[in-house]
Amino acid sequence: MKKVVLVTGANSGIGLALCERLLSQDAQLQLCLACRNMQRAEAARQALLVSHPQAQVTLLHLDVGNMRSVLRAAEEFKQKYNRLDYLYLNAGIMPNPRVDHKAFYKGLFSSNVVHMFATGEGLLTQEDKVTPNGLQEVFATNLFGHFLLVRELEPLLCQMDHNSLVIWTSSSNARRSAFSLDDIQHQKGREPYSSSKYASDLLSLALNRHYNNRGLYSSVICPGLVMTNLTYGILPSFFWTLIMPIMWLIRIFTNTFTLSPYNGADALFWLFMQKPESLDPMAKYHSLTSGLGNNYTQPHKVRTDISDSDENGTTIMYF
Repeated sequence: MKKVVLVTGANSGIGLALCERLLSQDAQLQLCLACRNMQRAEAARQALLVSHPQAQVTLLHLDVGNMRSVLRAAEEFKQKYNRLDYLYLNAGIMPNPRVDHKAFYKGLFSSNVVHMFATGEGLLTQEDKVTPNGLQEVFATNLFGHFLLVRELEPLLCQMDHNSLVIWTSSSNARRSAFSLDDIQHQKGREPYSSSKYASDLLSLALNRHYNNRGLYSSVICPGLVMTNLTYGILPSFFWTLIMPIMWLIRIFTNTFTLSPYNGADALFWLFMQKPESLDPMAKYHSLTSGLGNNYTQPHKVRTDISDSDENGTTIMYF
């Protein structure tokens, strides 16, 4: 049976790099690119078909920040396919990122420079806004729209004859300090991106608790520091020209600087090669690149201190 793979945010960056790697591994799979901009999606499709002319690549119009779009896309997908093996939840936004330039320059010449570049901790703030659905834009796009998509595609993901895998693209910027259960949409804070990514880590754990017995498994990955359109938008272009040599130098000493979308997609691709039931539900799988440019994937425990309760009311703490 041919595998069916759905990738959100597949028209550029890590999503497109993943699609190229998937088709190189299995040219027989049925690949669906779910994107907001259909013109760019068609361009991505044509680029994939140039290198894989016999591939089965379809498009799905999906804006994960718009709940009506999510519902329409899910219904359209269910009409076209009778199964779904891998659902890559890769689309995401970081609107109007602002840099604290004082903190940036201070960190640039400190021993904390690697951690600063790898996570953006203490540097980036974003201006969020409310969608027509009444949700915070970052929360809706990075988390809730994807969660709704999973729930709508549940009949295809939960089938008796095969296991399926939901894969979230998280971030090294996913920090507990930015997230609050009392403000899950991050209306009061200035780091909605970090909050949404941390929430996706938690949601992956919850999906495993509630769906593993139905054949649906969930994993979360960190692509490392990758240079994409989202990253380049953080600083003016001349800054990147100045600091890119420094970043390549730093990569010799730290494996989290994956830099290219191809390298950043390594954990996403690695998970495609695994049996869903063999994966650690408590792990975040990191894309890593050695100083010599060799790619590999390594799991790290998802660290949280959010409590939950099982079916018997027993309190569970995730650490």
